[in-house]
Amino acid sequence: MDIKKKIQALAKKNYKKIVEIRRHIHKNPELSFNEFETSKYIQSVLKEFKIKYKNGIARNGIVALIKGNKTQNKTIALRADFDALPIQEENNVSYKSKNKGIMHACGHDVHTACMLGAGIILNQLSDYLKYNVKLIFQPAEEKIPGGAQQMIKEGVLKNPIVNIMLGQHVYPDLKVGEVGFKSGLYMASADEIFIKVIGKGGHAAIPHKTIDPILISSHLIIALQQLISRNNQPNIPTVLSFGKIIGNGYNNVIPNEVTLEGTFRTMNEEWRKKAHKKIKQISNNLTKSMGAKCEVVITKGYPCLINNEKTTRKAIKLATEYLGPNKVKKLDLRMTAEDFAYYTKKVPSCFYRLGTSNKNKGIIHGLHTSKFNIDEKSLEIGMGLMAFIAINQTQ
Repeated sequence: MDIKKKIQALAKKNYKKIVEIRRHIHKNPELSFNEFETSKYIQSVLKEFKIKYKNGIARNGIVALIKGNKTQNKTIALRADFDALPIQEENNVSYKSKNKGIMHACGHDVHTACMLGAGIILNQLSDYLKYNVKLIFQPAEEKIPGGAQQMIKEGVLKNPIVNIMLGQHVYPDLKVGEVGFKSGLYMASADEIFIKVIGKGGHAAIPHKTIDPILISSHLIIALQQLISRNNQPNIPTVLSFGKIIGNGYNNVIPNEVTLEGTFRTMNEEWRKKAHKKIKQISNNLTKSMGAKCEVVITKGYPCLINNEKTTRKAIKLATEYLGPNKVKKLDLRMTAEDFAYYTKKVPSCFYRLGTSNKNKGIIHGLHTSKFNIDEKSLEIGMGLMAFIAINQTQ
């Protein structure tokens, strides 16, 4: 039996266990930096399958190591995140989240279950491993500053040194059975914008005695949207969006202040830096010209995610071999962000997508929504593919 068939057989054998693991994690979600019980559960699975690990990295992070047979003294790392989102789940399933207002709406339960499955397979096939395999279970991907930076600071890419890294993320835009890759620049940087417009409140029927922060904020949002169309080069993908506006007045009450919260995303570091200055300049100058003041805070988030050309090319070749050419898709640039990007700045890496949707089963909802779910067949595919790519590294 060749190695592909061995892995496929083990993925099938371990499938029910991995479904059980995924459902347990899904049912018990925890928010970023507070994944205490999830971390304990992951450790219990590693113990069950006799995979050695270290815990307490970046508080709740875990690193396991499966040693290769030393034909090549190198290490490939696999990474999975395991925090959830502040979303109330609306799926009617037996494993529905039991924690009010918290849900695995971005599939981190899937990432962790797949990587545990891959780890179990690779541990069972360790005699075939040319590389060591490091399993990095990372907390806090969903919230800046993210867990990746801290895990790197605490040495997860050392002892042994990581030479190649893979990350796998669910993707409902692809059908179950499909995977997607994008070499080179793939995902955007992401920064958080917080603006407070400070005016002078009063009776809405006597606006001339106020400095209306709601009106001023309306002008400001439009002005900031023009920042992109009038300053950015057209070949640099950029998004500026505001998702939260609070003007805590009433139908006949103009408030003293308005707060705005938004996101700025791009794929060029020079423009990113310039845009930050422009946002502050426009905000201060416009509000001042209308008699108000403002406070602007821009929290710099994750950098652009850049997939290494050679590592990605190898992963595509292996995915094609494992799944067939018609199942491997080319991905477009994405304006979403990922703190896996920090690993790509340190190690030749590939971050790819695992198809999870199934229209016939009604599994069609997008990431970060209250009805996101997966076709669980993707767990068998995900763990098998990760194991196959890892075991066939010869760089």
